[in-house]
Amino acid sequence: MTPAISASSEALSFLLPEEKIVSVEPLGNGNVNDTWRVATLTGNKYVLQLLNSNVFPDPGLVQENLSLISRHLRNHPAKDKGFLPVQLISNKDGLYSFIHPDGWWRLLTYIESITLNVLSSPNQGRAIGRTLGLFHQFTSTLNPSSLGDPLPGFHVTPLYLAQYDRRKDTAIVAGADDCHDFIEDRRDAVSLLEDARADGLLMQRVIHGDPKVANFLFSVDGKEVISLIDLDTVKPGLRLHDLGDCLRSCCNLFGEEGEEVEEPDAVVFDQELFKAVLTGYSELELLTELERQLLVDSVRLISFELGLRFYSDHLGGNRYFKASRPGQNLFRARVQFALVRSIEAQKKELTETVAALPCQHNGL
Repeated sequence: MTPAISASSEALSFLLPEEKIVSVEPLGNGNVNDTWRVATLTGNKYVLQLLNSNVFPDPGLVQENLSLISRHLRNHPAKDKGFLPVQLISNKDGLYSFIHPDGWWRLLTYIESITLNVLSSPNQGRAIGRTLGLFHQFTSTLNPSSLGDPLPGFHVTPLYLAQYDRRKDTAIVAGADDCHDFIEDRRDAVSLLEDARADGLLMQRVIHGDPKVANFLFSVDGKEVISLIDLDTVKPGLRLHDLGDCLRSCCNLFGEEGEEVEEPDAVVFDQELFKAVLTGYSELELLTELERQLLVDSVRLISFELGLRFYSDHLGGNRYFKASRPGQNLFRARVQFALVRSIEAQKKELTETVAALPCQHNGL
């Protein structure tokens, strides 16, 4: 029995003292936290998680953010629009964190659903876009400054570039000159969003921070999106951070792992899914004119940023993203860089798609 599994029994005794546990099974394949599905004798199901302290230096802040955002969503008529917010479970004393030498444990509501790593139809993309739009609409009444920052510098691309620069001269990776050259050719464009934020052109908002395909819960038939999970990265940020990340993930038919391709260069950015996701998102009419103008470049930038993070983590010993085989984060980086090339090659067509979207009219 691993230490984490052993500690999970203590966590469940603390968080569910009056429930008899029937089973604890691994759930999902997240790259950061460890997650299990818990079943009890009464038939209730929960999600048990161990927060990754290597990623989140202040787990208490993460928990406070999650408590705040889950209460906010619970008090919003979200369910009436088909959005089921995940909730923190507290014990009889009102405590929702079990602190152990192994880390911080928590319990969440379980939603019967399925998750996907890649999309198979435009309808799925449209459903994801609408759900992200609902999340942005629901949280638009929450002051961004009420949230702590669980990952300072998250989505600040120039900081990731600086981190890479500190590592590139101390680690020699055979056969990875292509990544180095790719980064050097594009380093001048990394300040796009930060410059617009600094100039006051883009408004600070509550963002999810990591709205990739796998963080959307689909109904068991795979047709509707019913929730957006993994709220650890919720923070003040830019709406284009979320849209860029969501589109980066949704429009890659091979997924972040590129499991079905032998060479990352086979990865392409799918125009049809791009249009579908944006069609769903635009039902809420949230985009400002400037956000529309910067959207395609933002998708390109966030794709570049993730590739940069994968590559830098590879150089640093895979401390952030879990790696189950040698060179996995290097391969992930090359997948993202191939996506960037594909976006660059299709920029004209993607820009025309965005130009046809409705613009914001409600001032959100």
